[in-house]
Amino acid sequence: MENKPIIKYLKDFLDYSEIEKGLSLKTQENYSRFLNKFFNYLKNSNLQDLKPQDLNEDHVWKYRLFLSRHINKVSNRPLKKSTQNYYLIALRSLLEFFVEKNINSLPPSKIKLAKDRSEREIKFLNLDQLKKLLSSPDDNDIKGLRDRSILETLFSTGLRVSELVALNRDQIKIKNNLEFLEISVVGKGQKVRTVYFSERALSAIKKYLDKRNDIDPALFINYKPGIEKTGESRRLTTKSIETIVKKYIKITGLPVMATPHTLRHSFATDLMSQGVDLRLVQEFLGHKNIATTQVYTHVTSKQLGDIHKKIHSRKNFDK
Repeated sequence: MENKPIIKYLKDFLDYSEIEKGLSLKTQENYSRFLNKFFNYLKNSNLQDLKPQDLNEDHVWKYRLFLSRHINKVSNRPLKKSTQNYYLIALRSLLEFFVEKNINSLPPSKIKLAKDRSEREIKFLNLDQLKKLLSSPDDNDIKGLRDRSILETLFSTGLRVSELVALNRDQIKIKNNLEFLEISVVGKGQKVRTVYFSERALSAIKKYLDKRNDIDPALFINYKPGIEKTGESRRLTTKSIETIVKKYIKITGLPVMATPHTLRHSFATDLMSQGVDLRLVQEFLGHKNIATTQVYTHVTSKQLGDIHKKIHSRKNFDK
C-alpha cells in the first residue's frame, strides 16, 4: 500500500475488516465512527498529514487526554471510561491492520486502555423475581401470550435482544411433547452458535403460535391496530422488546430496572450458580473472549460469600 497519511487509510481498514476479519456491517460502522474521532483530533491538532511511521506514544497520550477531558454534548458530562476505551480499541485495531499489511507504525500494544475503577455492575434477577416476572403477562390475550413467550425465551436461551428479534417462526419446530429444542442463531461478528429452548419456553411459544392467524414469518410481531393494512413489517424491533420488558418489571414492582440484557445476565448467572463451567457459559452466550464471561464469576463469588456468612457465622455456631 502506498505511504499516505493515517486519515487516508479508513477505507482500506474497513475493507480489511469486512473481507479478512469478517466483521459485520454494524461493527464496521462503529469502527468508522470511533476512528473518525481520532482523525478529527489529528486535524484539529494540525496533524492531518501524520503518516503511520510518524505516529508515536506522545501522540497517543495526548489523544487519551483529549478523550478523558471531552464533554459529551448529550449528557454534558465527560466520556465514560468504557466509552473512551471504544475509541482506543478502534485505534488499536487500526494499528493491528498496519501490522498485517506490513505498514511501519506504532505497535498496537502501545495503546493502553483507560482504567475503570468502578467494577462493572451486573444486574440480574434471582429465582423468585424471575418467577414473578415470567408469570406476569396475561395468558388470555394474544399480546400477553406473545410477551410471556418473549420473557421465557430470553431467560431460556440467553439470546441478545437483536438475536431474539431476528427469530422466524419456521426456526421453531415444536413437537407435541414439547421436547427440548435447539436451533442455530447468528450473533455478533456473524458467529453461529446453538441456543436451547426449555420446555417452559416452548410451551409459552406454542400457546402463542396457536393463536396466530397471520402469515408473517417473524416469530414475534407487532399488534399495533391497523399495522397489517399498512404493508409495514410487523417484526418487533429491539426497542419494542425493551419496552415490553420494562412494562412487566413495573407491573411486578421488581426493584431492578431490568432490560432484555438483564434476562441474559440472569441466564448466565443461573448457569454459573449451578456449577456450569465458565467455558461452557462462554459458548452458551456466544462470547468471543472468555474475559467477557469472566465477569459472572464475580457475581457468583459474591453469592457464595453471602451464603457462607449466613450459614457459617459465629452467631449460628454459638446457638
